[in-house]
Amino acid sequence: MFEVLLGFTLVFTRISAFFLVLPVFGWQAIPLRIKVPLAVLLSIFFTGVTPLGLSSTNVPPLQAVLLLAGEATYGLALGLIILLLFSVVVVSGRIVERQMGLAMAAVLDPLTGERARPLASLLEMVFVIIFLSANGHHLFLLVISKSFEAFPAGTIPSIDVLADGIVRAGSAMFIASLRLAAPMLAAFLVLMVALALLARLVPEMNILFISMPLRLGLGVFMAATFMPFVSGYVTEIANWMAKLLPL
Repeated sequence: MFEVLLGFTLVFTRISAFFLVLPVFGWQAIPLRIKVPLAVLLSIFFTGVTPLGLSSTNVPPLQAVLLLAGEATYGLALGLIILLLFSVVVVSGRIVERQMGLAMAAVLDPLTGERARPLASLLEMVFVIIFLSANGHHLFLLVISKSFEAFPAGTIPSIDVLADGIVRAGSAMFIASLRLAAPMLAAFLVLMVALALLARLVPEMNILFISMPLRLGLGVFMAATFMPFVSGYVTEIANWMAKLLPL
């Protein structure tokens, strides 16, 4: 009985920490009365199908606390890596917003309950809809399942492996964000060169006055053309997870 209870507690700790920072499930828009039963049901399921990774069931209290801390650390690391990869579209939107002159604009993000930029929030909502319509949430369940296959409850990777995965996920986030935003940055560069030439050719024209609507219009147009790239990243995020997650 003690072994089952200990196994359930370890599994529940990892899953709860995973869901705490996981995109979609960890957002404030999902009420706790849904998160907690979901974590409990998944913990019961994985407790029954995965073995306990302990050599002995006689676990002292101090060791049990350390095991729970390790499971929480592992779950948080998995969720944080996925969150970093999930933030690629938001970071790309913020890069474009600065080029549009919307760096000071802010709205309330209904998903997280925090202040966010309008274009980045819109792209994030579109990405979430595409991700869920493609059964992307099944990918989260696959990740937690493979984590128990690679490291049963009571065993976790070393801290340096977890830290390396998080650092590489952060690097991948910036690389993928710049790659997604590169076409829009190129379009804004062409616009800035055209405005500079126009300022030379027609000195009496107020370039600052006409540049703002042009930048906004170009940003909206490029955001519309950006949607197919967002859909393509939904399939690419699975490849990034396979490379970066410590499974």
